[in-house]
Amino acid sequence: MRSELVVDVTPTSISTALTEDGRLMSLQRESRDASYAVGNLYLAKVKKLMPGLNAAFVNVGYGKDAFLHYLDLGSQFNTYAQFIKSVLENGGKKQLAVSRMQLGEDIDKHGSITDVLTQGQELIVQIAKEPISSKGPRLTTEITFTGRFLVLTPFNDKISVSQKIKDRAEKTRLRRLIESIKPKNFGVIIRTSAENKRAAELHSELKVLLKCWEDAVAKARYSQPATLLYEEESRAVGEIRDIFNPDFESIHVNDAEIFEQIRNYVNLIAPDRSDIVKLYSDDEPIFDKFNITRQIKSSFGKTVSFKSGAYIIIESTEALHVIDVNSGNRSKASSDQESNALGVNMLAADEIARQLRLRDMGGIIVIDFIDMAKAEHRQELYNHMREVMANDRARHNILPLRKFGLMQITRQRVRPALDIVTAETCPSCGGKGEIQPSLLFTDTLKDKIDYLVNSLKVNNFIMYVHPFVDAYLKKGLISEYWRWRREFKRKFRILPDQSLTYLEYKVLDKDRNEIDLKEEKDTSSATSKKERRRKQKNADESDD
Repeated sequence: MRSELVVDVTPTSISTALTEDGRLMSLQRESRDASYAVGNLYLAKVKKLMPGLNAAFVNVGYGKDAFLHYLDLGSQFNTYAQFIKSVLENGGKKQLAVSRMQLGEDIDKHGSITDVLTQGQELIVQIAKEPISSKGPRLTTEITFTGRFLVLTPFNDKISVSQKIKDRAEKTRLRRLIESIKPKNFGVIIRTSAENKRAAELHSELKVLLKCWEDAVAKARYSQPATLLYEEESRAVGEIRDIFNPDFESIHVNDAEIFEQIRNYVNLIAPDRSDIVKLYSDDEPIFDKFNITRQIKSSFGKTVSFKSGAYIIIESTEALHVIDVNSGNRSKASSDQESNALGVNMLAADEIARQLRLRDMGGIIVIDFIDMAKAEHRQELYNHMREVMANDRARHNILPLRKFGLMQITRQRVRPALDIVTAETCPSCGGKGEIQPSLLFTDTLKDKIDYLVNSLKVNNFIMYVHPFVDAYLKKGLISEYWRWRREFKRKFRILPDQSLTYLEYKVLDKDRNEIDLKEEKDTSSATSKKERRRKQKNADESDD
């Protein structure tokens, strides 16, 4: 299977698309200025204790108070609290070293939040779940630092090995190796990717993770509550860390800075594979080049079609997602209703597993499969769904089908589901139903080019338009596009962009920065209003 990673960097966001044999399997879109991402560390203050919920509301600087449950404090919370107190008092001059502390007894699993926390207490917390809908972030004080091969956990002396490593000898080797190099009172989780790795590689990453912890603690000494103490260098690097495998054929990036970060990271974890990271410099949008935009448009609507005319309908609420499976035209494919239902359901299971990953849907998912009378067919579908969900990195649980064809899945939700609206609102009328004649859109584009060339004196710019508009402007031997280039005598190009709506456009200068034409548009609008008022005034005077 050919796997590729495509990273689209814009001034406001970073989108990471994973494709397998050209088919879009995963999409992550993060705002470049977004905070409160999973894994970030903050110095926070307890704002309110809620004994009825056995939890506390904590101020981390977000609009809504973050939620910290008693069960998320960690078994060694008393030792952790003692350490944090030593760090924050007197600027950390009397700070204890974690490796020199004596781990205390575990806190009572059935205890109360009021027994261990006080209002106004300061803590170092980690984001366990991003803000979703009207809820603030969910926190934990069981802090972890995740690397490619290892996960470091302060105040925990245990070593755990991934269950996906099946070789018992290799498990023993890794456990003994980590035992010999890790500091006291630091736990380590050995990830699947650590299998058969050399001691030097694991030791190097362990030192990097320890440095992250030490830097966060050092920053906390002189910081005030609601301060960010630690975040990963790049969202794109964090995404690649979790999904990278040596089988990747290539990683395409359209931004030089992010390209360097990713290449340096890949060079660190797999020096022999650093050449797979490639800088994309073509003018055509990177997602258009790799056919990702088209797949996004077809995969994120309410109705998603798949093989042989069958389709699924996805409805989402805050509490759960509901998926309905329909046979569509495939109902004519077989004279046996039971066989037809099984065939559609098996294909639907493949597409649903992809959709869960693609949209990052979490919480409760209820799937209404086509009814099947035979118990062995329902078991076969259940086994198939477990098989296709095996590669899903999010924790999940699948229940067998009920008699009426319903399957329930719970899937880990740590960030909001990716909701991309594929329906396009008319950019001319704003959804009112009436627009200016579309034939005049070319006149609008020409006016914009005239404004750019003669008023702003911009040279060598690119105007992106919908592919249909691009085809219209360039049709014929002597096209409209050719006439404009000859008339304005400036270097500019018009290129298609599949992400734009029919009567939408954008302009980039030679440095790939977008030129904002809104001010010019507003000025024109104001001018036209003044003109209308002047004509109305003249008409009134003539009537008099």
